[in-house]
Amino acid sequence: MSNWDWQVFCKDTATGDVLAGCMGSGQDISYLQWMLSAWGWTLSVALLALLVALVVGSVMGVLRTTPVKGLVFLGNAWTELFRNIPLLVQIFLWYHVLPALVPPLKGLPSFVLVVLALGLFTSARVAEQVKAGIQALPKGQRYAGLAMGLTLPQTYRYVLLPMAFRIVIPPLTSESMNIIKNSSVAFAVSIAELTMFAMQAQEETSRGIEIYLAVSVLYFVSAFTINRIAHFIEQRVQVPGMIGGGK
Repeated sequence: MSNWDWQVFCKDTATGDVLAGCMGSGQDISYLQWMLSAWGWTLSVALLALLVALVVGSVMGVLRTTPVKGLVFLGNAWTELFRNIPLLVQIFLWYHVLPALVPPLKGLPSFVLVVLALGLFTSARVAEQVKAGIQALPKGQRYAGLAMGLTLPQTYRYVLLPMAFRIVIPPLTSESMNIIKNSSVAFAVSIAELTMFAMQAQEETSRGIEIYLAVSVLYFVSAFTINRIAHFIEQRVQVPGMIGGGK
């Protein structure tokens, strides 16, 4: 480790001079500041994409469990489409192809397009989890809701989904951790996230070991934090006696 140069993070990105306190100001920023900024972009892409995935995936998961064949077909088609095309290809489609076919998309920044691509890609996986959670519930719960005078949408909203989400928190946790890692593909469309930082900083400093180790730690911290938050939520909302619940 004697040949490692951790002081690289305190160097000015423009001049290579070591900055006092590892922090610069104005146009003079250190590699540490650049890395923290890139971490912010990574978290922004991942969290917004996760929001899109949860909303869209929940809707599609519900459609796949309804008694209406047309809605089931729509939900299945959506899921198969987005989970069978590689994520990187989907990002390029959103960035290069769809704006040519849908002109209003030309005005959207790359950040928004990446969030949509990553969110819709993950929504297919969330739809699978939501479907599995609903199907794991006793069929009598749906019938009970309808018998009480609730409409089918109300039965899903007030009876089935609250229980199903408690069951599928563990697999949704895995998807949340995956979305942090998958956000690294945003570098392909010039989003200044962690992977792009690592590639550019390594080229400029030739300190690949230090740069990639630091970036790996930040990815780990991000994913592990989501894991712990989800575990905390799971412990608070689990239903004793239900699948995935405590005793």
